[in-house]
Amino acid sequence: MVSTDNDCVILVERDDREVGTLDKLAAHQSGVLHRALSVIVARSDGSLLLQKRAAAKYHSGGLWTNTCCSHPRPGEAVDVAAQRRLEEEMGFSCPLTPLFTVHYRANVSNDLIENELVHVFGGRFEGEPNPNPTEVEDWRWVSPEAIRQDVAAHPDHYSVWFRKYLDEFGGEIGGIATVP
Repeated sequence: MVSTDNDCVILVERDDREVGTLDKLAAHQSGVLHRALSVIVARSDGSLLLQKRAAAKYHSGGLWTNTCCSHPRPGEAVDVAAQRRLEEEMGFSCPLTPLFTVHYRANVSNDLIENELVHVFGGRFEGEPNPNPTEVEDWRWVSPEAIRQDVAAHPDHYSVWFRKYLDEFGGEIGGIATVP
């Protein structure tokens, strides 16, 4: 099992220019802008692989979200970090393609603040994940339409960042199943 609780994050300007590093928890306590990544994986039938974050996560535990998310380590390319975290969290790898980059700032649980410039990647995978139980409490394949309906009915069951991705980038997310 791999823990990332003590990792440092890469501090950035809004243009993604690196300006330093900081302990991950300190970055989320102070709300300083830092680089992050998210991965959204689909099957050929268009369904998306969601994970329910482990309840013990340092924030947003027990919420449904995209396939995986994290932060690149200092000196690590964001695409390499995305592949690493997909394997560490969900127990598989697949080719990933950059989809979009988005900034968001939001208060999350445990009095923490997400202020992230997120590089979002998409991939396709036809198998079954083998998730790390310290990271992932549950998982499921769900159609984009069923996700939209459930988020509309129960927004508090989903992470703030995943809701933002759906609101602002639904088309890109819906097209992941066509990624080669």
